[in-house]
Amino acid sequence: MNVVTLCLFLLLAVVASSIVSRILPSALPRPLVQIGLGALIGLFAGVRVELDPELFFLLLVPPLLFLDGWRIPKDELFRDSRAILGLALGLVFLTVLGVGLFIHWLIPAMPMAVAFALAAIVSPTDPIAVGAVAQKVSIPKRMMHILEGESLLNDASGLVCLRFAIAAALSGTFSISSAISTFAWMALAGVAIGVGVTWAIVRGKAAFAERFGDDSGSNILVSLLIPFGAYLVAEHVHASGVLAAAASGIAMTFASGGVSLGAATRIRRRAVWDMLQFTLNGVIFVLLGEQFPDLLNRARATIQTTGHSSMWWLLLYVAAITAALGALRYTWVWVSLRFTLLRARRRGADAGSPPRRIVGAMSVAGARGAITLAGALTLPMALTDGSPFPTRDLVILLASGVILSSLAIASLGLPLLLRGLHLPHDEGAADERDRARIKGAKAAIAEIERAQHQMAEEQGDADRSTEVAARIMDQYRERIDSIAGDEDDRSRQAQETRLERKLRLAGIRAEREAIFGLAREREISITLAEQLGRELDLADARLTRLGV
Repeated sequence: MNVVTLCLFLLLAVVASSIVSRILPSALPRPLVQIGLGALIGLFAGVRVELDPELFFLLLVPPLLFLDGWRIPKDELFRDSRAILGLALGLVFLTVLGVGLFIHWLIPAMPMAVAFALAAIVSPTDPIAVGAVAQKVSIPKRMMHILEGESLLNDASGLVCLRFAIAAALSGTFSISSAISTFAWMALAGVAIGVGVTWAIVRGKAAFAERFGDDSGSNILVSLLIPFGAYLVAEHVHASGVLAAAASGIAMTFASGGVSLGAATRIRRRAVWDMLQFTLNGVIFVLLGEQFPDLLNRARATIQTTGHSSMWWLLLYVAAITAALGALRYTWVWVSLRFTLLRARRRGADAGSPPRRIVGAMSVAGARGAITLAGALTLPMALTDGSPFPTRDLVILLASGVILSSLAIASLGLPLLLRGLHLPHDEGAADERDRARIKGAKAAIAEIERAQHQMAEEQGDADRSTEVAARIMDQYRERIDSIAGDEDDRSRQAQETRLERKLRLAGIRAEREAIFGLAREREISITLAEQLGRELDLADARLTRLGV
């Protein structure tokens, strides 16, 4: 009963964090609010969460990685693949090596393998944390896409490095040739399993649905089970479960592309995944806060393992590790941009020096979050001989401190660096969008003409079908003219579109309020009001999304 009560407290804290983060005038990032609420639960609930590392990792990590892979824009992922791979692989391996050696030099009492494990734990970034601290500032889309792609892949690379470090700590030996071959197997097999499992499940489910019928509930449940299936299969053959979960998310876009799925099912599935993402990320940060009181109670004894007694040394270690991570990330981003601009000059493009604010923003945006905590908590409790895992509590404390400090730095620095920053408009994306709209409008006109003639033949009323079809086709022709027109016409059309959207939204919301007013006055049934309300909600959501 105590565990059930605690779970309810955790979920309630996640809900409360959303309310509190909106009320606070300082726009305190939601993850920090969740950590604070979790600390209050740890202090006053009287119940401690004894986390099983393997169970914790299985329940929380696969769905988050899967969702990141599923929702990341694939075109942007491939377009910026060089920059993303550099951050997700090159920077992670350099961080594990450089920061691992630095941690061992900084804290000699921490074994070398454990120092590398800590470096691997703090190497992945968390775009959800970045998005939370940047609620009051607009992050350039391309920068956000790079950060999302980086976090998707560096979660996997960082956790794979963590696995090697833990294995070295448990066995006391490390072979570079064995590590390379093992890494190759884990990476290639993990990606192959993730893609294969997703493709087999999605296509198999679609074939079954074509023959025997389907329902939205089973489709949603299958999508929830895919990341766990890919993760468990990969782990069973000693491949990378995290890479399998990430690859299955990316494959989900392509595997489900030709599968017929109703709009209602897609909307419900997205809503379920939105709720799951919000809940899992919130629970992770609340759990971090819930662990803090107990960690702080043991902090004095933990810091004594380093040969010191003052608690200030713990803050010094956190600050030093955070500074090392920031310096290494800044250097990597600056060098990467220099090479990018150098390649642009060789192609004859006009390229200046790396913009310092962009370099600074990319460096500050490297906030740590859910995956870092998940990695820290998955450290084994004991070695193979039964003795306690060396400095485990210290690693968790330092990782938690890095999460808090990186979130605080991002919440303060990112809005300052991005305020008033104007990046060049992506003309290529705008042209591609316009071409798609024109082609779609022309296809719609052609289909309307075909349908009009068919209806005229079937109904024998050519005048009425011609009038209705002409009215609809005129709307599409106006859309084509507005896209192909000059800049002034397009600007005026955009203003009129925004005005029309605002008026339509006002009307839809007033209509919804009136319908539910009739239901409250018993003039219509609640069922009818809810049915009409759902239709209006879809229209409201579509118009609101167009305004984003």
